[in-house]
Amino acid sequence: MKALKGMALPLALLVLWQGWASVFGIHSDTLSAPVDIFAAFVTGLSDGTILEATRTTLTAAAGGLLLGAGLGTVTGFVFGLVPVISRLTRITVEVLRPVPAVAILPIAMLVFGFGYAMEMAIIAFACFFPVMLLTEGAIRQMTPRLMEVARVMRLTTLQRTSKIVLPAVLPRMFVALRLAAGIALIVSVTVEIAANPQGLGYRLMMAGQSLRPADMFATLFWIGAIGWTLNWCLIRTERRLFPFHTLRRNEE
Repeated sequence: MKALKGMALPLALLVLWQGWASVFGIHSDTLSAPVDIFAAFVTGLSDGTILEATRTTLTAAAGGLLLGAGLGTVTGFVFGLVPVISRLTRITVEVLRPVPAVAILPIAMLVFGFGYAMEMAIIAFACFFPVMLLTEGAIRQMTPRLMEVARVMRLTTLQRTSKIVLPAVLPRMFVALRLAAGIALIVSVTVEIAANPQGLGYRLMMAGQSLRPADMFATLFWIGAIGWTLNWCLIRTERRLFPFHTLRRNEE
């Protein structure tokens, strides 16, 4: 029911857009009617071009997310469990963290050239810092009594991490994954628009440059639909895995 209410405004805008196009017509190289956009989308599906571009973009986004989130999680655990290392590297982290991911595009191109490797490296850089900081913060905010229990039980570092720390911070780590997944998709499309001749971003840019507004808007709306679907799936997964944590967060 909430999803239907949320769709009311976009659908109303589309109806008004189509009505305006039907009555007054559209005489522009940068705008197209919703019916024409839908037809362009169907054509892209039937000839496979939009599906191939989607596969390319999602492959790069998934690879960069896996690399960046994995390294960010490990680093966050190290920083959270060994505060002295966090203090020693804090200046380095704070200098690198504000750097936009796209700013390292020239370096990535020199090292990796065009293709998946370059795109994944930039995505990994973008995903690393949010996951690392959220993981470290989750460990720091653990109830001190849990660590006291670990000391009383004389658990080793590995046992303390696997039996005490990981179960306690796993729900917040999943929130970090949701954030990083959105970043991965955004950065992937941005890199493809800026430099990498593949995927949905490149298709979007070429449609705009070729004065094909129907294809351009079809690709744009498709990217939005992918992002919404990805977030919806992750939220549903979070609710199934951590129902009590999700309920408590909603109550707050």
